[in-house]
Amino acid sequence: MKQKLRILFLILLYFIATNLEAQPRYIQKPGDPNGIDKWYMGRQIAHVMSHFGVEWLERPERDFEENTTMLIKNLQLQPNMSIADIGAGSGYHSRLISKQIGNGKVFAVDVEPIMLSYLKQRIAQENLTNIIPVLGTTTSVSLPSESIDLMLLVDVYHEFSDPFEMTTSMHKALKPNGKLVLVEFRAEDDRVPIKTIHKMSEVQAVKELKAAGFRLEKNIKNLPWQHCMVFVKGNK
Repeated sequence: MKQKLRILFLILLYFIATNLEAQPRYIQKPGDPNGIDKWYMGRQIAHVMSHFGVEWLERPERDFEENTTMLIKNLQLQPNMSIADIGAGSGYHSRLISKQIGNGKVFAVDVEPIMLSYLKQRIAQENLTNIIPVLGTTTSVSLPSESIDLMLLVDVYHEFSDPFEMTTSMHKALKPNGKLVLVEFRAEDDRVPIKTIHKMSEVQAVKELKAAGFRLEKNIKNLPWQHCMVFVKGNK
């Protein structure tokens, strides 16, 4: 009798395990019209802000509204670091970082060739020699393994159409104990004047990045509207 129960128990465990593996990573269903009909870990993915949003990214009041000066201080940049600005867009943050890392390099990664063309123009105008534009994909940051000291993602992660694949790619590109700084508008704060789908909670961010092998080190709470979450690369 005990042997039969043991066999039944093992069969049940196998059934549960195989069914968990069979669960789709992403779910397709409608939701907020400002998002795509694709969900990850209970979160609807937002529409991408394309090159048509360059003026908003480069708005003069951005430093006042988001305190980008403080954000750059939070990064604790050092000379000769290799930094990846993921979803760099117009290069707003890449250009600020490039002036503080000496002979270091900023890899400005974006999936839109038009955005990278705009960035190249700004690089030439400002004579910045240490920014390297990189054309990524929706599933890869297109950077060599263990090549990056620090990654910065500002208000972009929630728009990734394939967040698991992207976080896995970022994990691979970071050096051992490398850090990822995730900046997202706070979903916990109704006073933040941003559409709900373009916000993220700390709990949701931790859940999603943990799935790719990241550990939250701290959330620096000194920005007016945004989380500044520092994740450390761990073992998957």
